Parts: sequence; C-alpha cells; structure tokens
Amino acid sequence: MTTTLAPPFSARLSLTPKTTLAGLLDGAWWPRSRDLTAELPPLVDALEEHFGRITRVTVNPTRWPVVPHKVATSGHTVHVGWFTEQDPDKMILLSYAVGRCDLLVIPPETEPAAAARLMTAAALPGSVLAAGVLMSDEAANGRRMRDARSSEDAWETDGGSDTPPLRHPVVGARMIPMPGIPRR
Repeated sequence: MTTTLAPPFSARLSLTPKTTLAGLLDGAWWPRSRDLTAELPPLVDALEEHFGRITRVTVNPTRWPVVPHKVATSGHTVHVGWFTEQDPDKMILLSYAVGRCDLLVIPPETEPAAAARLMTAAALPGSVLAAGVLMSDEAANGRRMRDARSSEDAWETDGGSDTPPLRHPVVGARMIPMPGIPRR
C-alpha cells in the first residue's frame, strides 16, 4: 500500500522589494495556524531563495502556544528562540548570507482583506512603522469600517435611502437643463 502525502501549503508572504530604502520590516507573513512546527518549514523554504540559509528564528511566546527549540526544514534544522521583550507581532529570522529578516506576523484568524492591507503596508520600502503599530492601526481601521457598516445598515433599516438624483445635472459652475428633463 502506498500513501501519498498532500503537498505542504506555500507560505503566504509579502516581501519588501530590493531597494536602497531600509525600513523597520522586511515584509509580512500570514501563517495558517499557530503551530510553529508546521508553519516554519514552508516559510523558511520561501525565504531561503531571497535571504540564503535561515539558521535561527526568534518569536515572542505570547502569540505561539508552543515554541519548539528546533524545527526540521528542507535539508537542515532551524533553531527557534523566544524573547518576551520582542514585539509580539514580529518574527526575526537570521541567515549567514544576508543577516537579519524582520517580518510582521499576521494572526491566522485575520480576515483576508485586513491581511492583504497589512501585507502591503509591511512591504512598503522605507516604512518606519513597527509591527505593533501596523497591527494597532489595522485594528482601528477595522473598527471604523465595522462602525460605518453598522450605521449604514441602521440607516437602511430605519427607512433611509441613497441620496436622491439631481434634477438638473451640474456642468461647470452653472446649472444647465438637459433636453427632455422638465424644469420645476
């Protein structure tokens, strides 16, 4: 009997383009779970083509229920460390070739639209926004969007409607009646 294993998921990753503008982050990563043993191998594989062999990773343990000491990846082992002083929304990866890669870690349960905005913001060249700032800004943005939707829903259910159409289209700085539209 032959068993075939499903191919591992690729890493959901957004990296800052190569530029002379150095920022606080090198990109963002959106894992599918909080299991570092399962999530690190595809991430390391994706990053090694850009940063060389990744040898060490550090995380803040508040976002990861289990922090293993070592994780097996394709062809080698990555050592994992944790620091409570490290930004909980950031992961640091170390490579002999390039040095250091700092990634915003987007929580797995994040809505896809919010994750897309965060991945774009973290990959902006020269950005001086830290991981925690990006996450708090997105949380505030999400609250504003939910509040706007709920007030719009309340308006619609209370009998509100869209703005009425203009009786006379505005052209330039004066009102010009269009043919076929009666004047009032």
